[in-house]
Amino acid sequence: MTSGLLLTTSPLPDEWAGWAVQPATTDALPHAAGLLIPHDDQPVQDVQNRPDRWALLMLVSGAVRGGLPVLAWGSGAALAGRVLGAAIQTGVQTEENESTAQEWAALPRNAHAERWLGTAPLLWKAGNVTAWAGKTLPDTLKQEFLTLLETPTPRTPATPLDSIGGEAALRPLLADFYARARADEVLGPVFAAHVQDWEAHLEAVTAFWVTMLGGRALGGGAVWRGNLNHIHAPLGVRGVHLARWLALFRAAAEAHLPPDAAQILTARAEAMGKRLGRQRAGAGSPPH
Repeated sequence: MTSGLLLTTSPLPDEWAGWAVQPATTDALPHAAGLLIPHDDQPVQDVQNRPDRWALLMLVSGAVRGGLPVLAWGSGAALAGRVLGAAIQTGVQTEENESTAQEWAALPRNAHAERWLGTAPLLWKAGNVTAWAGKTLPDTLKQEFLTLLETPTPRTPATPLDSIGGEAALRPLLADFYARARADEVLGPVFAAHVQDWEAHLEAVTAFWVTMLGGRALGGGAVWRGNLNHIHAPLGVRGVHLARWLALFRAAAEAHLPPDAAQILTARAEAMGKRLGRQRAGAGSPPH
């Protein structure tokens, strides 16, 4: 984690002294100390024709799954509530000098409300999420959140891709694996016969692994879509090829990743190898 980095889903109305603040992206979540979701007066309940709002919901969901501390207010609090499965209510709730935004979240399951405003939970917390239903964030909550960030808590990887270090860790590993495979006496001839553009092949394989590990490509890169069995069917892959592929893949993973991360990746590779093996056997290939 980069100490002092805060992400925000929309421009902030004030300064957050001592903290670097940048626009929130999915790629930046693993490197941030916290996520801010300010009131932006944009819809929360009805986003059917708003792909930008769907993307924001997915981003917030990834932050929550990964245990990133989140501070949300106004429509941002409603977004956080929706991610946690709460019903979204409409209509400003007002009492004395306090009021909610036009849309606010009912209390999410397993959350606790610290302040109520009529039937609306004005201040609620759920895990690492702190939500204020009003449009303007009280300075006391801002300071409380920043104090919390001074003592970071362990983070849960949001996806298997995060567990191995993200796409940045995956790319050199795959480049090493294919260097080994191209030089291998068993696999080398197969790749030489079927791959002409290695740069494009590496991009496609990277997109495949990013997708299979639950991630999204860096910089909006390609997402893999295809059928693994159909791709390998014309290659004449047999048991000896699968065994060698797994051995070289395991060696590359262990060379580039810590043991726990390497185990996550090789377990996925072994599962795919078994599926391909069964498909080859069912198609009448020689026994593996």
